Amino acid sequence: MKIIVVFFVLISIAFSCEKRKDIQLNFLSEYVLKDTVSFKNGPIGGLSGLDYSNGFYYFVVDDTKTPRFLKGNIEIEKRRIAGINFEEVIVLKDSNTNFYNENTLDLESIFVDEENQQINFSSEGAIRKGRRPTIFTTDFSGKFISEYALPKSLQNLENIKHNGVLEGSSKSIDKKGFWAVMEAPLKNDGVEPGFTKTQSPVRITYFNTVTKKATKQFAYQLEPISKVAKGNINLNGVTAILEYAENKFFIIERTYQNGYGAYGNIIRVFEAEITLETTNILGSGGLINSKFTPLTKRLLVNFEDYKVHLTEGIIDNIEGITLGPVLENGNQSLVLVSDDNFQLYGKQLNQFILLEIVKE
Repeated sequence: MKIIVVFFVLISIAFSCEKRKDIQLNFLSEYVLKDTVSFKNGPIGGLSGLDYSNGFYYFVVDDTKTPRFLKGNIEIEKRRIAGINFEEVIVLKDSNTNFYNENTLDLESIFVDEENQQINFSSEGAIRKGRRPTIFTTDFSGKFISEYALPKSLQNLENIKHNGVLEGSSKSIDKKGFWAVMEAPLKNDGVEPGFTKTQSPVRITYFNTVTKKATKQFAYQLEPISKVAKGNINLNGVTAILEYAENKFFIIERTYQNGYGAYGNIIRVFEAEITLETTNILGSGGLINSKFTPLTKRLLVNFEDYKVHLTEGIIDNIEGITLGPVLENGNQSLVLVSDDNFQLYGKQLNQFILLEIVKE
């Protein structure tokens, strides 16, 4: 009897190990779109989020004066990005509602809801001006449909860092909702990352698409800054999130340090997971004096290791991530894009990165 029990235990362990196969990300290609490229009389830039849906890529443009999104194609041939083509530019306008006029649209992420044939956006608002962050839905022509109710933790503007709010979002694997992530910690959750290990958790929130409310929320701990300071700005935060399997995510952390010129960014991609031990903090007013278990995480890519493959050795301000098409070898592709801030702060790149997901 004991032999039979041991046999079944070993079999179950073997199957569970197979299910828990680790993955790695391989660098395949970089493509830089010239900053002189324009489309329909407007410059291409400020690409702060993207999604791949029904054979097209959707890019959100971070421009508060003319909030808009682009629809286009990324040509991938022989495991390389061969070109970028834009087909449409859609400005968020609506004469039937005052939502766009009443809110500052500092758009940071976009994804297509295939189930409802709608598009979701997150906006950081303008905290210093008292303009709240928002998550809202439009149709494909940019007309406003509805807004999501933010949890209490994201409603107190005095507790939120300016430009550190809703930075990334991802459709969920269960197709019943989506995830949204903060860039920086709330003031009563922890401190911003420094040069030593600190408690610096950002909140990842799950929203239900039917109730249009948050139903769960978890903490993700940011890494400390790894390079010495050369200037007075030294920041690290989350810029993008993508759920690639149930409760498993690719999360991009971007360190920016002035004083390094065009080489001021450190971009790292982490794999993070919600486990049975991860604490649901939706009802938590603050984390500084609370006990909680954050998502587990491990480093997959540090683009410092791929500088030889990048234009002038620069990894830019990566703010978008999406699953792309399946590659010729059967592996899933992953596409990243940078926000060049329309070159307002010096030399930056409209940079596209192609990665490959490999199961070990």
